[in-house]
Amino acid sequence: MALQLGDQVPNFTQQTSEGEIDFYTWAGDSWVVLFSHPADYTPVCTTELGSVARLKPEFDKRGAKVIALSVDSADSHQGWIGDINETQGVTVNYPIIADDDKKVSDLYGMIHPNANAKVTVRSVFVIDPKKNLRLTITYPPSTGRNFAEILRVIDSLQLTDNYSVATPVDWKDGEDVVVVPSIPTDEARQRFPKGVTEIKPYLRMTPQPNK
Repeated sequence: MALQLGDQVPNFTQQTSEGEIDFYTWAGDSWVVLFSHPADYTPVCTTELGSVARLKPEFDKRGAKVIALSVDSADSHQGWIGDINETQGVTVNYPIIADDDKKVSDLYGMIHPNANAKVTVRSVFVIDPKKNLRLTITYPPSTGRNFAEILRVIDSLQLTDNYSVATPVDWKDGEDVVVVPSIPTDEARQRFPKGVTEIKPYLRMTPQPNK
């Protein structure tokens, strides 16, 4: 069965570009962004891995670890990392899983036979510290991923896990948020002292509570 939101993701032990890892042990108490690639030495993915290397300090700020996956060997990964560093002006600073036996790809449903039965699709999994799946996005091979959006989603998940709010369309950290419908307006005004604006009884906005 395909992994669904809220499921506990499966553990695995696999080689990476930084040595063998037990996934749960490696993840520890961190959030994790696991993102897959069809194969090494592919052009769009080369730009993506470079972008993630540049953004790694932003993931670190959010207590999130990043790890990539490709269905090639650890030796192949090392050669590809050299190309990524050279062409993208970065130093790859996170592991790439060597999934040449497709063990992890099968566990996480990364093989979509109607797209390509031999390689992984380009999926993103955001996993919380309890090892629960919180987000999946799957892209076609021709479209590069937007990792600023992944950071935005982590900001939203971490905020809404701790406060009775949701984030509206195109929300960015620091902007107003939505009061969840389960809280009556009178209670919301007490809970959110920065103020509650009632646009409709079901649509109430408040300044971001942790800012």
